Amino acid sequence: MTRFSKLLFSLPGLLALVAASMAPAQTPAVPSMSQNPPLISIGQVTLNAGAAFAGSNEPIRSGLVWRIYEDRGDTAQPVIAARSSSPAPSFTLSPGNYIIHVAYGFASASKRISIQRGNLNERLVINAGALQLKGAVGGSPIPANRLAFSVYVPEAQNSEGRLVIADAKANDMLRLPEGTYHVVSTYGDANAIMRSDLKVESGRVTEATLNHRAATVTLKLVASAGGEAFAGTAFSVLTPGGDVIREAIGAFPSVTLAEGEYVLIARHEGKVHTREFKIESGLDRDIEVLATR
Repeated sequence: MTRFSKLLFSLPGLLALVAASMAPAQTPAVPSMSQNPPLISIGQVTLNAGAAFAGSNEPIRSGLVWRIYEDRGDTAQPVIAARSSSPAPSFTLSPGNYIIHVAYGFASASKRISIQRGNLNERLVINAGALQLKGAVGGSPIPANRLAFSVYVPEAQNSEGRLVIADAKANDMLRLPEGTYHVVSTYGDANAIMRSDLKVESGRVTEATLNHRAATVTLKLVASAGGEAFAGTAFSVLTPGGDVIREAIGAFPSVTLAEGEYVLIARHEGKVHTREFKIESGLDRDIEVLATR
């Protein structure tokens, strides 16, 4: 065999060798994500967080908001690194110093931590409970859309206290630090108001129903008893001492008033008509003013 024939003979093998070297390498099979936890980049660490009620040490399973801040010292503005509303979140962070903060409604807890390697488990303790409020008149529940609650923290120099929550609705879960609170319940938009001091205990929901002594009345100016109401009438409801409680304009506006005695003034087409009336708790009715000539 000549030197040239040897070269031709070896050429196919040489081409096969070059093609094999240029082919992409086979990628090994990767397990599915459903079978393995997500991979963490080299140099990162995992922070597993949880919260519990003070006293009982019972885990808090809802209503939590977590924030992780970079700890840059007391004088520097903290920068948020992560957040979550899960009851037991896991955060993937770079090594460093952090402030872990958890809020449970108006209660909270925080802690400075340093994480450098591996996994870190942190459980914060919150001294908090909750209020759940309702209203009733004579044992009959008041519709939630007719009620509003304000919650105050008692203060030594303030008989009512410092406002914490305004315009809370019935059945709302009001999460608060453990302590005693002054609650004001307003039924309607006039003077039907009830007050109560309630205690919040850590890990417990305090349910309370505030009983109002009030009624809802419909105001009418009529030519005769049971007659058709005059449209565009301006009404004013006053106490016997002359304090204005409620004003309204219309043919038959409704107003919810606390139990007691009142004076009703109706103004229509330049004339003024008056009537005294009494509110009895739970007795909803029409209050008619006769239009005199």
